[in-house]
Amino acid sequence: MAPAAARHGGSLCGTACRQLLLGLLVLSLWCEACKKVTFNVPSKLEAGTLVGRVNLKECLKSAERISSSDPDFRILEDGSVYTTNIISLPSEEKTFTILLKDVQRHEEKKIHVNLVAHQKKTHKTRHTRDTVLRRTKRKWGPIPSSMMENSLGPFPLQIQQVQSDTAQNYTIYYSATGPGIDRDPKGLFYVERETGNVFATGPVDREQYPEFKIIFFANTADGYSPERPLLHTIRIEDDNDNAPCFTQDLFTFAVPEHCKPGTVVGKVTAEDRDELYTLHTALRYRIVSEQPPLPKIFSVHHETGVITTLTSQLDREIVGKHLLLVEVRDMAGQPFGLCNTGTVVINVGDVNDNAPCFVHSSYETKALENRVNVEILRIPCLDKDEPNSPAWNCRFSIVKGNEDNHFAITTDGRTNEGILCVVKGLDYETANLRILEITASNEIPYVVVPYSSALAQCTCTVRVIVLDDDEGPVFKPCLLPITIDGCAAVGTVVGNYLAVDPETGNSEGIRYRIAPGQSNWITIDENSGELRIARLFDNDMTGRQCNITVLAVDQSGKTGTGTVLVTVGACDRYYPSVTPTEFIMCRDRKPVYITAVTPNESPYSAPFRFAISDRSMDSGWQTVQQDDKSVLLSPRTDIPYGIYKIPVNVRDNGGRQGTSVVTVNYCDCTTPSDCGMLRQEDPAVTLGVWAILAMILGSLLLLLILITLCGCYGTGAVSKHVPDDLANQNLIISNTEAPGEEVMDPNIIPLQAATVNSCDQGVGMGTIGHEVKTGGQSFEMSKGGHQTLESVRGYGQSTMEQGRYSYSEWQNFMHSRLGEEPIRGHTLIKN
Repeated sequence: MAPAAARHGGSLCGTACRQLLLGLLVLSLWCEACKKVTFNVPSKLEAGTLVGRVNLKECLKSAERISSSDPDFRILEDGSVYTTNIISLPSEEKTFTILLKDVQRHEEKKIHVNLVAHQKKTHKTRHTRDTVLRRTKRKWGPIPSSMMENSLGPFPLQIQQVQSDTAQNYTIYYSATGPGIDRDPKGLFYVERETGNVFATGPVDREQYPEFKIIFFANTADGYSPERPLLHTIRIEDDNDNAPCFTQDLFTFAVPEHCKPGTVVGKVTAEDRDELYTLHTALRYRIVSEQPPLPKIFSVHHETGVITTLTSQLDREIVGKHLLLVEVRDMAGQPFGLCNTGTVVINVGDVNDNAPCFVHSSYETKALENRVNVEILRIPCLDKDEPNSPAWNCRFSIVKGNEDNHFAITTDGRTNEGILCVVKGLDYETANLRILEITASNEIPYVVVPYSSALAQCTCTVRVIVLDDDEGPVFKPCLLPITIDGCAAVGTVVGNYLAVDPETGNSEGIRYRIAPGQSNWITIDENSGELRIARLFDNDMTGRQCNITVLAVDQSGKTGTGTVLVTVGACDRYYPSVTPTEFIMCRDRKPVYITAVTPNESPYSAPFRFAISDRSMDSGWQTVQQDDKSVLLSPRTDIPYGIYKIPVNVRDNGGRQGTSVVTVNYCDCTTPSDCGMLRQEDPAVTLGVWAILAMILGSLLLLLILITLCGCYGTGAVSKHVPDDLANQNLIISNTEAPGEEVMDPNIIPLQAATVNSCDQGVGMGTIGHEVKTGGQSFEMSKGGHQTLESVRGYGQSTMEQGRYSYSEWQNFMHSRLGEEPIRGHTLIKN
């Protein structure tokens, strides 16, 4: 299309067009649509040229597939035939087939199309001087047109003109469809049929219809469309006809008091229906007014609408709510822009900037002793923070004077008062005045802000005067559990249960008795409170329990009660014992692990207590408790190797005790397996006290005998005869195996009588080659080997008979005393 222009061409061109259209019409009416269709066309066709239109529905109403046998032609659904390439008709005729298929019905139709070329006739001969005017083909698509929103006319108002270049060859009529034409808003636009001029009939609201997309058609009188349908857009230009509006009627924000300057309070938002990204929607904010007006505390960002604080002087206790009137204006805030206003409510949030305080610094109240769970005082507390908030709710604490937990203090949530109660009975006799120190604080931490007190909590003092109350005896404990032996005899004492007079603090003058209606298991002594078994128990009563109420009455007649929980124990006579009883201890003296067992049940069971019952053994051995059932047994000091029998006493939790003999083999070994089985005990090691005493007495008696003998033999004399040449005799070492000849002479050693005092003079015999002295004489003896004569020494008096000894007599003498072999290999030589 293109705007209207002067048409060039003579009557020949108009005549040719009319003949072509007439021929096509005649041929279309003459031929059968489903068999053959003929079109008269120019001999040369450009690509995209409309050849003609075939009525496809007359041949096949429901054609799902439409195709052409010649790829140079394309068939549209409305039957329009277009060229896809540049086509020349040199033979002046071209034929192709249109194929129609209905897949569901399996129907197929063919339409034969003949193209007949015609020659153009020239009605005018151009002179060579004439300029040849060549028209450039314009596109069927003008630029988008626009219309001002809320235009004032005059109407109808022309806004565009559409034209087709084919109007040079055909008589073209224009039409349109779409919004504003034949769809809502209907009748807003129309197009002139002959000229293609587009007109608007009235103003348009852009916010409702920002644009219109209209389809234009260019057709001949017989319905032929030489141009494709044209989609044309009519854009509505924006007019600043909408004032901005806030998104909410009322904005509500909250900000904590005493916050820092620049704290973000909230953000106000507004919308403008005009076109985005234009001055019509460039919004600016400002605070018009503020209540209270002074001081100015808030500001708003002119572009974003964010409200912030200017100062830290927000104080909820002074002003709890602020009202702001905020304006929003378009056109970037210019005075001629449209504007609107909105309301902002800012609530000041509470912080704990006010500490609670007591009305008075001290209070006094009274409480009766032995009363529990009673309220004795209400303490009012004031707080300026927001009521029923964590910064207002008080929490009370007793910080001094309640170490024994007799008092408790809670908070009355409605009045915020502290309620002081006695939760544990007071005792007038113990203390008749209690002084309490109470503090109050809030649920959340205290915040120190400008102009606030640095004190986070307050303190007050409460004097509690305890009133005396005459009370009855009190059992301690109030519940006494005891276990009695199921085999115990009647009258067996099983415990004491005493009550105390709170007034005097002792049990004097108190009488005891079992309350009526109680079981007859035990009795209690009226004066001493001693508990005794009152009956025998069967075996089937083992483990049964009974609560027996005991009454205590003082001299004034006041009564106190207590309870005895009696449990019947098992009736057995088993005693705890040690198993095993035999152990091996090596040289490292590692303690042995002794374990006690018993078939009894509680209370005649663990924990066990161990002790060595023999005092003599207890001094050398010790036990170390390992757990409830075992001990470690080890020697206290170094002891000789041997077998030790140690009596170990084991006592159970109920007082029953048994003794087991533990045998410990203290062996010179590295591991117990090296020592083997237990050996027979060493008598020298296991001597008792009486045996040791007998040995000592025997030794003393022997010593007394020796002293007596020494005294007797000291007064007598022994005569010996020794030859004069005794000093000249020598015992010479000889290498002969047999004794010498002279040794066999019985007269070789002549002895003379001599006096020897064994008490005053020593009798000495040295080793071989040493001198032997007897009294005032001396002689030498030589002996081979390593034998000595020291064994001939004895205690008391020794005598030597007079005369000569033969060699055999000397040999026998030596055998009896030394137990040695006869002197061989030596020769006794006499000088």
